Amino acid sequence: MTRSALILTAITLSSVAHASTTSQAHSESWYVEQSCLGEIEVRLPDRTRVDCLTNQYAIEYDFTHKWAEAIGQALHYGLMTNRRAGIVLIGSQEDAGYKRAWDVIRAYGLPIELNTLKREDREQ
Repeated sequence: MTRSALILTAITLSSVAHASTTSQAHSESWYVEQSCLGEIEVRLPDRTRVDCLTNQYAIEYDFTHKWAEAIGQALHYGLMTNRRAGIVLIGSQEDAGYKRAWDVIRAYGLPIELNTLKREDREQ
């Protein structure tokens, strides 16, 4: 095996190993479909989309590591729909992202309802 082929093989194997350890068990949309009790992917006049829209809430779903993005989106969707802002973080209340989101919401008195959904493993 040539040096360049060996390097390419090592890079490929490293990428595959990294992808398998960092990929999500299910996509965000899978969790929305499993748990939303309202309309899914509602397009707003500014062309953004609410993950789940109920009579009371505009809910943003995201993984716990994307907590900051979820806060901004939830506030925007609540404003655009004249509904309460909601966030469903996919993971655990023990995750650093959940704790950070909770701390920011509480510290600034943000009008956001924060919940979690347990991350599920993909069926084999």
